[in-house]
This record gives sequence, structure tokens and C-alpha cells, in this order.
Amino acid sequence: MKCLVINLDRSPDRLAHISAEFARIGVAFQRVAAVDARSHPELGQQPQHPIYASRRLLASEVACLHSHRVCWTMLAQDEARYGAIFEDDVVFSAKAGPLLADDGWIPPDADIVKLETYFKKTLIHRRRIATGHGFSAFRLYKNHPGTGGYIISRQAARDLLEATETINITADDLLFTPAFGVSSSKTIYQLVPALCVQDQFVSDRLPSLLGEERDAARTGNELVAKRRRPAAERIMSEGGRTVRWVLGFCRGRRHIVVPFETTGKPTNLA
Repeated sequence: MKCLVINLDRSPDRLAHISAEFARIGVAFQRVAAVDARSHPELGQQPQHPIYASRRLLASEVACLHSHRVCWTMLAQDEARYGAIFEDDVVFSAKAGPLLADDGWIPPDADIVKLETYFKKTLIHRRRIATGHGFSAFRLYKNHPGTGGYIISRQAARDLLEATETINITADDLLFTPAFGVSSSKTIYQLVPALCVQDQFVSDRLPSLLGEERDAARTGNELVAKRRRPAAERIMSEGGRTVRWVLGFCRGRRHIVVPFETTGKPTNLA
């Protein structure tokens, strides 16, 4: 399976990191030069999805989407049915190699398989599909942030390119937030335990570049100051959460914080 890695020209340290990771699991990869917002500040002024009306996307967030679009274009033109896309700060499970060397384990109806965990609670189906080497695939039904590592079908890559031809959306919202519509029409699986995780969660040697810029923008925006909700509103919210849990359970779904294991012992930061 073709593995693509997004890497900024000005981030040789991250390229060295990801090269060592792929060498460790015995898999080859192809570097894809990331779109750099520093060279394209106009990206922040491009048309954006209406959901960002209260906080426009940063130029770096749009650049990240365009970097993934470069990868989707490559995979959409490839003969293989599936390809894998990674950002350059991921750390792999010790067992990742065999799954990235062959796509025979991918569920035949899968459009996208999320390989990483963001250690945020999400919703998956209870039915597991064994993929070998201690991993299983579960249908993913709720937003789960992060585009550090995922597998995408050739057709899904074509569809995402079309969906983002004239409008900008963050890559993780587009792929893993059903409210955006595109991902709701796709069959998405979550690998459990996760095949990879961003370095910031396990050693913090490579802090998220996007995260730092988002934090800076959030700090400077007084409109995002947290407001304590009235008690009645909080009670209604908790009641709604309970109802959703019951409905999910009856439909064969369960909430989970996807664990990650490097050498055999699961890491779960819930």
C-alpha cells in the first residue's frame, strides 16, 4: 500500500523523525511537500464553509487542507484501491508494519479507515472486524479529531477533492465530523487499538504546529471566552447525553477512548 507523508520543506527535524518511524516498522513511504501558509497568506481569505462564520480558519488550517488535497489527487490517479496518508509527527505502534504493507485486511465497504487516536471519546459499533496482528476495525459513528494517519479509498479521494474544490474546511472536520455531510455519506472505520498517534501525546518532542497557532488565535479573540451556562441548560444537556447513550446502546454502539500501544501495553489518556 502506498504511504504518503505530508512534510513542510522548513521542517527537516520532522522529516528525520518520520523517516526513523517508517524505518522502525520496515515500511517505505513517499514524501509530499506540504503547502506552506507562510508562502501563501492569501489562503486565509479563500471561501470557507459557513460553519466557520464566528471564527474564520487560519491560513495554516487552509494550507493543511490543501496539503491533504495534494495527497488525494495522487491517490485518485493511482491504480491501487487504497492509500495511506500520514502527517510527519506520528509515532507508530510496533505492530504497524504488516498492516501498512498490505491492504487485504481493509473491510471491503470501507471508504476511510482512521488509524490514529486523539484520546477523545468517540462512538463506534460494537461489532468488530478482526484485521490481524492484534487490531480490529469498528464502524465509526461520531466525530474523532485528527488527520495524523488514515487510509482512504481511491473513490473517496476523488469525492473529497470535488467537495473541496471551491470551499475550505479543516481536513479533520471534513473527514471525521459527520455534521459536514461529506463524511456522513462515507463508510468510516476506526482501527482499535490505534496504529499511530501524534508525538505530542506520547513524548511531546514535536508539538502540533497547527495547535500552537490555533491557541494563539483563540487567546487573542475575546469572543471565545467561556460562558458558564445556566443550571437548567446544563441539566438539559446532561439529560440529552443520557438519552443519546441509551439510544446508541440499543443500536449496538458504544463510546470508547481509542487506546494506543507502542510495545504491547495500551496507552489510554482518558
